[in-house]
Amino acid sequence: MNRLFFLIREALTNLRRNLLVVAGAVLAVFISLTLAFGALVVSEVLRLNTLAWQEGVHVIAFLNDAGVNGVPTDSHERLLAEVQTWEEVKPEGVSYVDKAGAWAEFQEMFADQPELLEIDPTGLPASIRIELVDIALHESVAFKLQQQQQVVRRVITATDSIEQLQNLSGVLNVLGIGLAVVLGFSAVVLIANTIRLAIYARRDEVEIMRLVGASNWYIRVPFLLEGMIEGLLGAAAAVFVVWLGSSRLGEALAGFALFRFNVPSAFFLRWGLLFLLFGVLAGVVGSMLGLSRHLRESEGVGSEVPTGTLERV
Repeated sequence: MNRLFFLIREALTNLRRNLLVVAGAVLAVFISLTLAFGALVVSEVLRLNTLAWQEGVHVIAFLNDAGVNGVPTDSHERLLAEVQTWEEVKPEGVSYVDKAGAWAEFQEMFADQPELLEIDPTGLPASIRIELVDIALHESVAFKLQQQQQVVRRVITATDSIEQLQNLSGVLNVLGIGLAVVLGFSAVVLIANTIRLAIYARRDEVEIMRLVGASNWYIRVPFLLEGMIEGLLGAAAAVFVVWLGSSRLGEALAGFALFRFNVPSAFFLRWGLLFLLFGVLAGVVGSMLGLSRHLRESEGVGSEVPTGTLERV
């Protein structure tokens, strides 16, 4: 146990002696993981909103008035029954809104704008609202409805916006992975340089430890702990900043009904732990890279040290 405390104390001493360089390494990890984690959170926000929009109505077919301009009086009922048989459509996801229902919806939507309620309610068309089995099938359903030109006045879908969100989410996922790889590699290199500087500053002590018989692993452990601490501090700061920013943004925009900005705590817990582990791993890898070259060089130098050196020590 005393040996473990000694190694930890040595690691903390290294950090204190090279505070400016250590701050640079921690900052590199912080910036890289903040950008990567931030892109991941934005991607999750888009994914949650895409799923929420996919659960609603996907296609709306506005209908011409039945019994007017040659439109059969039972055309709405026949089209509704036909749509319910399509394999792309959920059987329970098809609903019919008549002109009275459309007027009631209009009144509810624009209750705070009384000037808009002065229109003729008979001008609002009836409609069929459709929920799809798979949103990717919207083009097929829209095409079928557009063939019913005598009955269908206009077809609209919400899928264009959803597809844009999906595409943006995919781009952000790739961007997040790319940032994690490129900037993570930069952080590893900087940590490796930090460890090499720390070894160089204590090269006499390291050499004495080797001369008195200390193993390579005994020499490595304080520097490995130093790299782990640097990576952990940078990762923890990145996770905290992204979590705080996301929480504040969610609170500020809580009243924005069309888009939700809140990300579940379970997401931050799961990915936050992974990013902390990544930070620790980056610190370990950087330390190993910094140590390996120095120890190889010192082994070559140490083999040529005169025997009298150890006696003077």
